[in-house]
Amino acid sequence: MDKIDRIFQLHALFRSRRSAIPVAELLETLECSKATLHRSLNLLRDYLHAPLEFDEQAGGYRYSSLARAYELPGLWFSAAELQALVVLQRLLGEAGRGLLERQLAPLARRIEELTSHKRLNLSEACSRLRFPALAARPPGPDFERAVAATLQRRQLALHYHARGTDQHSDRVVSPQRIVHYREAWYLDGWDEGKSQLRTFSLDRVSSAVVLAAAARDLTEAELDAHYASAFGIFGGSPDKTARLRFSAERARWVADERWHPQQRSQHLPDGSYELEIPYRDPRELVMEILRHGPHVRVIAPESLAAEVRQQLARTLALYAAG
Repeated sequence: MDKIDRIFQLHALFRSRRSAIPVAELLETLECSKATLHRSLNLLRDYLHAPLEFDEQAGGYRYSSLARAYELPGLWFSAAELQALVVLQRLLGEAGRGLLERQLAPLARRIEELTSHKRLNLSEACSRLRFPALAARPPGPDFERAVAATLQRRQLALHYHARGTDQHSDRVVSPQRIVHYREAWYLDGWDEGKSQLRTFSLDRVSSAVVLAAAARDLTEAELDAHYASAFGIFGGSPDKTARLRFSAERARWVADERWHPQQRSQHLPDGSYELEIPYRDPRELVMEILRHGPHVRVIAPESLAAEVRQQLARTLALYAAG
């Protein structure tokens, strides 16, 4: 009997009996060890929120008399677990005949067994659950070398074509992290020539060579201080705070979104919504603001408001000229 069937059998037992079922009887019925029984009971109570209680006098467990209507949930997975399961199954199916085929095959079979389990109703998960990629960018021709250098802690020599400036340059980088962000792949690394942390879009790397020199190691705290403290992918310590005011209509969407871990927000009496976000580089933030069109206004700082006005003026001029 597997874990899932054991949970269903426990549930059926507790639903059929009002009195507590002694531990010895549960062990005999389920034909399992005491440790396995307690793991199953803890899962039933803590994860599936069953109204399980222990009766010391009877030396057993039962469902609370105040919760006789309890039923096991139809779906046992959180949103994150369900997405990971389906995406992993799809990726394993698309992996093809690669170097790790033999090593991945047992994992693929186990996931297939899980999704086809009669108790979980996941047989149609791959066809019914969709995770479309919007404006996805390919990882680039040297993705594997960038990952190899990052994992092997080696420096990476790369030729980079910056999208923003349209400039070509040769860099030597100590790679720190590979980041998948908004359907694109990035390399966070220490630029040895500029002596600073930079973020490189991997689809803009036209060539990469893994060097023999050891990569410089930065601590997790240093990396988080640079990349996670300000809004967006560009990183850097925040030196400004954006204050955005959304219309009452758009507030119904934006108030449920998390733009930054340190964001502050408030609902105003007229139904509008104010959001404060720490940032350094305005480029990505401006794009987010423009996405909301007439439903958002930059209250502060003036430099950010001026950049948004300039972008809107250029857009208006483009259409006026047509």
